[in-house]
Amino acid sequence: MSRPHGIPLPSAQRSSDSNETESACADDKQGQPRPREGVRQLTGAERVRTLVESNASVSLTLIGARDSHGPEEFGTGMPVARTVTPDGDVILLVSGESTAARAAAHAQDDDVTAVIEITDVAPVSVPHRIRGRAWLAGWLTPVRGDDRAGCAALLAERHPVGELLGLGESLDAPYTGRPAWMMLRLEVGEITVDDLWGADHVDPEDLAAAEPDPVSPHEAELLQHLHSSHGDRIGELCGLLGDRGVRGMTAVPLALDRVGLRVRFTGGASGSSFDARFDFPEPVADICGLRRAMRALFSAASH
Repeated sequence: MSRPHGIPLPSAQRSSDSNETESACADDKQGQPRPREGVRQLTGAERVRTLVESNASVSLTLIGARDSHGPEEFGTGMPVARTVTPDGDVILLVSGESTAARAAAHAQDDDVTAVIEITDVAPVSVPHRIRGRAWLAGWLTPVRGDDRAGCAALLAERHPVGELLGLGESLDAPYTGRPAWMMLRLEVGEITVDDLWGADHVDPEDLAAAEPDPVSPHEAELLQHLHSSHGDRIGELCGLLGDRGVRGMTAVPLALDRVGLRVRFTGGASGSSFDARFDFPEPVADICGLRRAMRALFSAASH
């Protein structure tokens, strides 16, 4: 697709000055600590797919459309649920009164160009708390006809939202006839992600083929539990860092996925921050495998 006017997608030129395979991150001179190349990680497509399917904050911008949100409309353009179809389209559930719903309903086919921005914020308090952002640009159309049932089922599977998926009429339907909720389809043409792993462009076909990380639905709760109830065990992981381990540093669990745990270490004599990745012996497939992997990790740190 041609890049939409008004919101150029961020550059995805990865910068790296090292080919080392250790899981430590660069220093914080540029803000968010970044990993060095060569560590085990999710692909760019998997990271974007995970963000789309997650509960991370999302905004929807119509390219060239004037923001008409008055006080009474504030927030009505924010999708309350989203998912990805087998073809790689993103399905959004928005208020029928939103600017996006009205623009898509009155447009001709692919006339409405839009950008979804997803912001991933760490569920625990750490320096540089925004873990990443993803941008998906494409063409926005209403979900119509026979596609509605299938798309509603996909949304319900990923994000159960009760009566919202009834897609009934709004309270003022006798006067406007507008649905309370509308499903919109974003046919994705361009994707950029900039997160803890670096910046990448993602092919829309790769997004369709990728699977969301199985740990993602449990990540926030698990990280908060580790931080509040097992801070001593997280601190023991410092012993696995070798020369990088420094006494007096604060260790906070920052991110968790199927391939490992990322911990942010702050303080010490220099007062700087760095991340360390602790890879699992093999990628986990479910919460049971994750528990086994975490027990093995803490066991290694205690010896």
